[in-house]
Amino acid sequence: MEVTELKDEIRNGITNKLSRHYGISAEEATTSQMYKACARTVLDILLEKRAKFNKQIKRNHSKKVYYLCMEFLVGRSLKNNVYNLGLKDEFEDVLSEWDFKLEDLYEEEPDAGLGNGGLGRLASCFMDSLATMEYPAMGYSICYEYGLFKQKIVDGWQMELPDIWLPGGDVWLNKRNDLTFQVKFQGRIEEKWSDKGLKIEHLDYDEVEAVPFDMMISGADSEGVSVLRLWRARDIKNFDMNSFAQGDYERAMMENTSAELINKVLYPSDNHFEGKTLRLRQQYFLVSASVQNIVREHLNQYGTLANFSEKVAIHINDTHPTLCIPELMRIFMDEHNYTWDEAYKMVTETVTYTNHTVLAEALEKWSAGLIQQQLPRIYGIIKELNERFCHSLWLKYPGNWEMVERMSIISHNQVRMANLAVAGSNCVNGVSKLHSEILKDDVFADFNRVNPEKFTNVTNGIAHRRWLCQSNPELTELLDECIGDAYKKDAKRLGDFRRYHSNKAVLQQLEKIKYNNKVRFAELMDKKGVTIDPQSMFVVQAKRLHEYKRQLLNALRIISLYLDLKDNPNMEIAPQTFLFAAKAAPGYYIAKEVIKLICHLSAEIEKDPIMREKIRVVFLENYCVTMAEHLMPATELSEQISLAGKEASGTGNMKMMINGALTLGTMDGANVEITEAVGRDNIFIFGMHANEVERRWKEGYAASSYYHNNAKIRRVVDQLRIGFNGESFETIYRYLIVGEYGIGDPYMCLADFEDYLKVHQNAMEVYKDQLKWNKMSLINIAGAERFAADRSIEEYADRIWGISPLK
Repeated sequence: MEVTELKDEIRNGITNKLSRHYGISAEEATTSQMYKACARTVLDILLEKRAKFNKQIKRNHSKKVYYLCMEFLVGRSLKNNVYNLGLKDEFEDVLSEWDFKLEDLYEEEPDAGLGNGGLGRLASCFMDSLATMEYPAMGYSICYEYGLFKQKIVDGWQMELPDIWLPGGDVWLNKRNDLTFQVKFQGRIEEKWSDKGLKIEHLDYDEVEAVPFDMMISGADSEGVSVLRLWRARDIKNFDMNSFAQGDYERAMMENTSAELINKVLYPSDNHFEGKTLRLRQQYFLVSASVQNIVREHLNQYGTLANFSEKVAIHINDTHPTLCIPELMRIFMDEHNYTWDEAYKMVTETVTYTNHTVLAEALEKWSAGLIQQQLPRIYGIIKELNERFCHSLWLKYPGNWEMVERMSIISHNQVRMANLAVAGSNCVNGVSKLHSEILKDDVFADFNRVNPEKFTNVTNGIAHRRWLCQSNPELTELLDECIGDAYKKDAKRLGDFRRYHSNKAVLQQLEKIKYNNKVRFAELMDKKGVTIDPQSMFVVQAKRLHEYKRQLLNALRIISLYLDLKDNPNMEIAPQTFLFAAKAAPGYYIAKEVIKLICHLSAEIEKDPIMREKIRVVFLENYCVTMAEHLMPATELSEQISLAGKEASGTGNMKMMINGALTLGTMDGANVEITEAVGRDNIFIFGMHANEVERRWKEGYAASSYYHNNAKIRRVVDQLRIGFNGESFETIYRYLIVGEYGIGDPYMCLADFEDYLKVHQNAMEVYKDQLKWNKMSLINIAGAERFAADRSIEEYADRIWGISPLK
């Protein structure tokens, strides 16, 4: 289509939307109304593209992947879709006719409250790649009314406010009343034998209707459009008119409110029975609606389930959607009369599973009694799965009770979701080389012994078009000039940038671009009342607040530097700004204490005019995708300091790296592969390796010995008791030295402390030589060639799902 025709189509689309939805002209529109009119215009374009793409999928009888995840951290959609569709210039020209700026419209859109951290952002990056590379794919999740929470820091303490995103975000949701499904909870199961075999009846159940809302995910410069289908729950019982007529309005509305609780909020607190129940209902609601949808869609196209596993791949991202395994069994057996063995074969040939954690507490376990109460038929199937699975293990390894117990799905009255996911799938992958080896050697060692062919690795990747091309336009322009723009569709071409590592003009341009990005970020923060000096070095740790990610280790090092500056205010150091961005789970007390420590340390430094000229600590409130899109290009030193063997992969490390930041971290997760990509001379590595951590634990780790034998550590830890800004941190002091049950410092901050100080000193020495720093930065940008989500998706498609692009 010609540019003039495109503009006419966009102009007509916007004016029609304004007229139909608001009864106004473009000249009368507010910024909010214009944003929504543009969003609806883009959505129409995407829906038309999706219809054509879907028709081609059906015509080709293509195998399709369905990606199930409890969260998709999408961020803003208008900017991403306009970029991917290649319509930025046309929209800007049309909007300028009415004195609107596209950038202003972007600011009207809230971040979609559909995710929390790395898991949800990874899922969104994958949807982008699936669409761009034209793979037949759909994502499934829940249409949460509120996101995780809006973070507010009050006197250093994290407060949780509702994340209200739908008023500005629902413009992207296309409601599908034609595709509703019923999801059953509670009740009782009756088994009846007939001449046709066993008939299962679910009686006296509580029924909820799942209503789908489709969000379109555009591909970049492609015909592909992926669909993210989000389920919303509503009550399907008749409205209690009698109670309403008698004035008992609360009773009349009770059922409806109970149903809608399912999609009220992402990850409700589960430190009480009601919270656990709601989380379980959320998980089953997601998988039941999604699997019913998948089966119906397959039957509509093929008229049979005989070829189901040949045409369908269902991927469960982490353990949250694992109940899709017994749900598929239920549908195949109860609704389509397959035998147990036939159904189990179909399920295991269809389902694949990505594990995202090695932490025992994060490998979900549910009370068997709770599942039995809420999902009686599903519990019966899980129980039967466990008995058959354990029996097959016993026949293979007679007498090895311990191994059978470790692998069992139900143990000590708990249902182990990770074991169910492994037993019910045909492929299990970790998300970095190190993580996948730990899965095989430790977490799932017994399963690996039984079925070694089931385990593989697919290292995570990022949507580089979003995190580089959209987020860092100046760097993108430089890359285009140096190596052309082929890297936008083929990230491996980023490697071509290495040949400029000695080009002074390019290195100076890199330095200028980084400074400009720092200025832009400082200006953004200034609007929020936060002062940041762009002349200082930006040292960034941006990730979910968790003990194993060791924000505390970072804070302890800053305290050490603070004390050194107190002793010697004239100490020569490059000015540094330490930026923390993180949310702590609402019930995670020690994580909230760490946030409080960071905030009070910041306040203490701000009181000293000499000190704050040299170091500043900034906690970035309510971190989200949109803030990250500004922060990543401004980062100079990327803190990736988790205890070795605990971080599955990380993707923030990749986002900062591709924008030219240097990584300072442990040999953990994808840091290992980043080191391979750039070489040890272009990364700052410290600390124990995973095998050393394991050995230290076995030998008996005593945090107190570091405290008593190292004066520098003792000085820093003692300062916690004295405190900052009038607040003592005795709790963190005790956490490090004594801990719960006598285990102090469970993530070994003190063991790695000295080495951490040394590597930071090394980084600061290199930073003085800006030419050397810029060379290292360039090599990191080029080395990011292997960390694109496109590469990850190609590996999933080829080795795990068995799907092909439509091209």
